[in-house]
Order: sequence, then structure tokens, then C-alpha cells
Amino acid sequence: MSDVNTMRAISQDVLGDPEALKEVQVERPTPGPNEVLVRVRAAGVNPTDWKHRATGGFLGEPPFVLGWDVSGEVAETGVGVAAFRPGDEVFGMLPYPFGHGSHAEYVIAPARALVPKPTSVDHIQAAALPLVSLTAWQALTEHAGLRPGQRVLVHAAAGGVGHVAVQIAKALGAYVIGTASAGKHGFLREIGVDETIDYRSTDFTEAVRDVDVVLDTLGDETSVRSLRVLRPGGVVVSILPIGSQDFHEEAERLGVRALRMLVDADRSGMRAVADLMEQGKLRATIAGAFPLADAAKAHELGDTGRTTGKLVLLVD
Repeated sequence: MSDVNTMRAISQDVLGDPEALKEVQVERPTPGPNEVLVRVRAAGVNPTDWKHRATGGFLGEPPFVLGWDVSGEVAETGVGVAAFRPGDEVFGMLPYPFGHGSHAEYVIAPARALVPKPTSVDHIQAAALPLVSLTAWQALTEHAGLRPGQRVLVHAAAGGVGHVAVQIAKALGAYVIGTASAGKHGFLREIGVDETIDYRSTDFTEAVRDVDVVLDTLGDETSVRSLRVLRPGGVVVSILPIGSQDFHEEAERLGVRALRMLVDADRSGMRAVADLMEQGKLRATIAGAFPLADAAKAHELGDTGRTTGKLVLLVD
């Protein structure tokens, strides 16, 4: 049991499989200027979490506490924080990649990374959405400049980022094409996909033409092949920040654009996400919700790569 100076957190001493994750007691942090201490009620788990667990990624060698999505209450504010008071319900994405740490009872966040949690949703919904929603919002609005009536292809449209990107694209007035296995096509139609492609039986480059925007959530050859379905001047935005130079060279040859991105903490983007949630236009499908102590089980499920929607940790 934690005392007033310590907290439970999920950490690891070595890189590797989900078994590397352990519940530990660590010192409870104190917010500095323009920082907020959040009492975590729920925290999203994303592919970037299990990739960092296995490889270290941007974070290098452990020990570290993972987690970028957070929903909870303000426990304490640092000097200069005018936007929030203790007790306020907030949610957001910690600055990626070095602001991690939400898989714990408390976490420090820059005040500008947080926005008020919509009263119409619970902490599970709020924790599931920030990273994937900001990724999709920034890709579609800032990088692709998506406009009403344009055609969008979303790869892995039933996945964490994918199913959120579909809803955001529809809210922005786009025609949406989504790839997924045939068993998930019913789900895709429920969330608004206009045209479905079974990637196991159909080559999307033969099934799709004249697309304005492709959201590439898969990387590798998918990035390069996606360029071929664009109209002149169209854009592929890949959320995989590292890959072959062929991606950019082929885009130049075809007269289209190729962009790679990393999501960034963004108050205006979070406000847009919160507005869509309040309007009922954006909702996460929850693939599983696990107690904090069972973080390894959430990672095991994530490692399969077959989940529909999002995984969440619950902090009681």
C-alpha cells in the first residue's frame, strides 16, 4: 500500500517480454512551475508502449515507467498554473516521447498538455483517446490539410489509431476507405467507413484510385505502395517516423507528397478532440481494461497485433 510520499508504478529493469513489467513502489513526484500532478484514474496502452518495453526505443535502457495517455484528477499544481485547480478532472497526452510515466498512481504533466475531461465520458474513454486522437488529428488536419469531400484511405482501420482516424475523417466530411481483415468489416461500417478492403484477399493498390490522403499506420512496403493510389498532389502521412528513403524518392517521382510524423503534445488538438467527444462524434472502442497490476496482461494482448480498438489500465 502506498503512503503519502510513495506510489505504485509499473516499471522494468530489463528490456524484453511483458514479464519484464513489475509493480514497484517509487517516490511520488512533486510538480514544478507550470506543472500539474495528476492522480491517475486510467491510462491508455499503445503500441509505442510495448515497442519501448521490448526495445527501449527513444528511452534507451530501463528502468522507466511507460505510459503517455492519462485521465484523472488534478492532485496538486505547481507555481504559475492558472488553468487548473486540485480536484479538476483532466485528460491528455504527456509530451512524446520523453514525458512518459502515466502507468502509475500519479504522474507529472505540463499544464498545457491537459484539457478538462468531458463530463459525458468516463475515465476509461478519456484515457483511451489522447495519443491516438492527436496522432490522427495532426496527421489529417495539420499535415494532410484534409478538406470536406476528399477521399481518405486508412490502413489498419480497426486498430487503435485507425478506428479513431476514421471517425475524425468522417467528422471532417471525408469519404473514408479502410483496410482490415474481413471479420472486422462490420465494425468498420459501424464507425462510418464508406468502403472496406480485405487486405488478406485484395491488393489495395488495385482496388483504390485517386485518393487525396492515405494514413499509413503500418510502414515498410505499405508506405511506398500507398503512394501509387494517390491523385496528383495527394499525400501519404506515415505515423512510422523511420523507414526507407524509397518512400520520399518514389513520391517525388510520382508527383505526390510523402510525410513521416511523430505525435506531439498539443492543447489546441486536445481541445478539438474533446469537442468531438462531447458532440458524440468520437468514441474509443475498448479492446480490454486491466487493473494497473495486470499491465503485463495488457501488453501480452497488445503484442498479438490483433486487437480492435484500445487497451486501458485502471488505477484504483
